[in-house]
Amino acid sequence: MNGKIINMLEIENLTVEVAGKEILRDLYLNIERGEVHVLFGPNGCGKTTLLLTILGFPAYKVKSGSIKFKGVDITNLPTNERVKLGMGVSFQHPPQIRGVTLGDMVNIAQGRSEAAIDEGVIELAARLNIPYEFLVRDVNLGFSGGEVKRSEILQLMAQSPEFIMFDEPDSGVDVENIELIGGIMSELLDRNKLPSKRVRAGLIITHSGFIMRYIKADRAHVMLEGSIACSGMPDEITKNIMEVGFEKCVEKCKVK
Repeated sequence: MNGKIINMLEIENLTVEVAGKEILRDLYLNIERGEVHVLFGPNGCGKTTLLLTILGFPAYKVKSGSIKFKGVDITNLPTNERVKLGMGVSFQHPPQIRGVTLGDMVNIAQGRSEAAIDEGVIELAARLNIPYEFLVRDVNLGFSGGEVKRSEILQLMAQSPEFIMFDEPDSGVDVENIELIGGIMSELLDRNKLPSKRVRAGLIITHSGFIMRYIKADRAHVMLEGSIACSGMPDEITKNIMEVGFEKCVEKCKVK
C-alpha cells in the first residue's frame, strides 16, 4: 500500500442503458469510508437506476465507466459477489416472497442455516416494533408500507454490511414510522457506535427529504436527467430544494 485513501465507493464516467434507453450519463460519485451521502432528485431522474447498477442487476447495462467498491473494480461482478464484499440495501418496493418467512430471511442475512429464530433476532425485531408473529409470516406478504420498511431495516441490521443503500426510506411511511426508521438508520450509520476496525458508509436516495430530519449526512447531491447536477452541504441543499425545487437549487449551486 502507498498510503492512498481507498474510497468505499468510486464511480467514474458511468453511462448506463436499460432496455435500450440511456438512463445514466457520465456520472461521477465518490463516497469515502465513514461518510453518509444523500441523493436528491425528481421522480424518473435515474436515482433508483443508479442504486440497482451499483448492485449489479443484469438489466442495467454499463455502456462506459467503472464502479469500484473498497478499491475493487466491481463493474462486471454479479450481485451476490458485491453483497459478499459488504453491500446492503433497503429497497423502496421489495418483493413479496411466498414460502420464505421473515425469520428465515433474517437467518440468511446472518449467514445462519438454522430454522429456529435466534433470541437476538427477536430482540432486534422488538426494537423495530415487529412482533414475533411477523417473523413467522412470509416476507412482506400482507405487510403495510411501514411494516415493509421495518422488515427491510431488520434484515440490514442482521446482515450488518459495511456500505448501506436506502432507496426512498420515507416513501409511503407515516410520521410515526419515519421517526422510528430514521432513528435506527442513524444508528446503523453512526461511525461512533461501530467497532474501530469497521467503518461504514451509506447512500440515501430520497425525493421528499423528510428522512433527513433524523440522519446526519456529510454530503448531498442533486440528480437531474441521469447525472449529478450539483453537490454541496446537506443542510443547504435540502433548504434550497424545499424553497425553490430541484432545478433552481442546481442553478444556485452553479452561481456559487
